[in-house]
Amino acid sequence: MDILRSASNPWDQAILVGIAWDLMWAALIVGVVFVIGHAVYVRWVARPGRPEEAFVPSAGVPERIVRHDLSSRLFHWLMSLAMFALLITAFFPVVGIRFPWVTIHWIAGVVLLVTIVYHIVRATLLQDLRAMWIGREDVQEGLRAVGSFLRRSRVVSPKAAKYPLDHKLFHHAAAAAGLVAIVTGVLMMVRIDTPLLAMNPYMLSEGAWGVVYVFHGLSGVGLITLVTMHVYFAIRPEKRWLTRSMVWGWIGREEYLLHHDPECWKLNGGPSERVSESSVAEVSPEAEPVAGA
Repeated sequence: MDILRSASNPWDQAILVGIAWDLMWAALIVGVVFVIGHAVYVRWVARPGRPEEAFVPSAGVPERIVRHDLSSRLFHWLMSLAMFALLITAFFPVVGIRFPWVTIHWIAGVVLLVTIVYHIVRATLLQDLRAMWIGREDVQEGLRAVGSFLRRSRVVSPKAAKYPLDHKLFHHAAAAAGLVAIVTGVLMMVRIDTPLLAMNPYMLSEGAWGVVYVFHGLSGVGLITLVTMHVYFAIRPEKRWLTRSMVWGWIGREEYLLHHDPECWKLNGGPSERVSESSVAEVSPEAEPVAGA
């Protein structure tokens, strides 16, 4: 399988022009194999603990707990639309589906850039960045999960804070791939005619442009695998409560107690866990008071 593509310049020198399209298919195959393997494991191999073993009723927890406020949900779905538009316009022409993809691609890239910058600023100023740190407890949780997987144990996995280890790992992987795609994509915009940047295809040398193309392509194929996995988990029956929370904003009392440790995700703890009155009304104006963030 080829990894990189090269071409000859007017002086018959080999220069990089990007990644080989074989990598696109490899990334898709990795994602599909993971999905099939996980589905088979869950269906016929895994021996999960019984839910009632992990659920401890608590009278002090409200019926609904806000997990994602409106701003976070709008960011997520707008970013998702931009990401799908970028992947479609990047790889569909490779398989022969022709359409005016360049304009759609750079506009979607700008939308992704704006949403990411907004998310970084908001998370830095208004949220607790420590919620996404990977600490010693997360590493220990991961080791226990691997041990349970290898032993096919019925031991109930330890409850997590608001964001468990697998969520943090996915977030960091997607953030790394997304940032590489954005930085290289902005550089590549100077090679096309847009109203945002002056066209200057000679800003970098041929070799430097080749490196930019390679990193942009690698981030793109990495996102193919990550997006495939993300969509798969979003539609799995045992994960639909998380998908619902990204639509409506809240999770139920039982879901909170079943999957989260109240000592780690305190409903009235730090700044990231407070809920404004407008957020509460938006989620459920007729329900019990909603807590959390």
